[in-house]
Amino acid sequence: MAASGARSGRSGTSQRRGSGGAKPRPAAGKASSGKASSGKASSGKGSGARASGDRGATRKNSPGSGSTPAPRTPAPTGPFRLGAIEGATPGKWIDVWKERMPGIPLELVPLQISDQRRAVTEASVDAALVRLPIDRTALQAITLYEETPVVVCAADGHLTAAGELTLADLAGEVVIVPQNPPVTVVVDGAVPPTFDAPATVAEAIAIAATGVGVVIVPMSLARLHHRKDAAYRPLVDGPLSPVALVWPDGETPPLVDTFIGIVRGRTANSSR
Repeated sequence: MAASGARSGRSGTSQRRGSGGAKPRPAAGKASSGKASSGKASSGKGSGARASGDRGATRKNSPGSGSTPAPRTPAPTGPFRLGAIEGATPGKWIDVWKERMPGIPLELVPLQISDQRRAVTEASVDAALVRLPIDRTALQAITLYEETPVVVCAADGHLTAAGELTLADLAGEVVIVPQNPPVTVVVDGAVPPTFDAPATVAEAIAIAATGVGVVIVPMSLARLHHRKDAAYRPLVDGPLSPVALVWPDGETPPLVDTFIGIVRGRTANSSR
């Protein structure tokens, strides 16, 4: 009995110390409960941290929050180099360019038929007004207009008696064909010249003005090289001479695309 009482007394003492001591040792059940509670608190903090991190990431990637903007393609500064074959008339399009693109100069580069294609393929110009036909390999092209052919002869020649001429009217005439002719015409019954082909259209017209023959050219060239001793008449059944805008194949540069829009009549605010 005494031993039982002693054990009972120690047990009571232990219970009192556990309930009223300064540093009680937590029971196993309470410790487990405390860990579980601590785990929940940790879970709550972690969730809050993740939410805060998500919000921070959203703010970081949102516009105006310090994120690095995508690099912009620099605007073209020019100049825009436009090649133009002899006799081409780009004046109205150049005027529109000056109004629409005042900060970018347009440089007009004169071209000869012999080098009109090479100027574009070798990038001497950005685009060019050329005479067709032309080898369109590696080129893009838009036909703009067609010119009427005319017969240039001496101002006092017998052909000037008519207001217009046909190919049949040229039978028996000496037809002068310059090197790199702007228009190719087959005249049945024509007489070939006894001299070498002139190097240019201007030289051919000068020879025709002497009365030794005639030359067939687009009307714009007859006007460009007008002489007092020469006259011209429309050739009503002759082949037309098309003028086209050409530029290199591939992605069209912005300045070329702007000029294409001008020649096609697009307004400044219209889409392509």
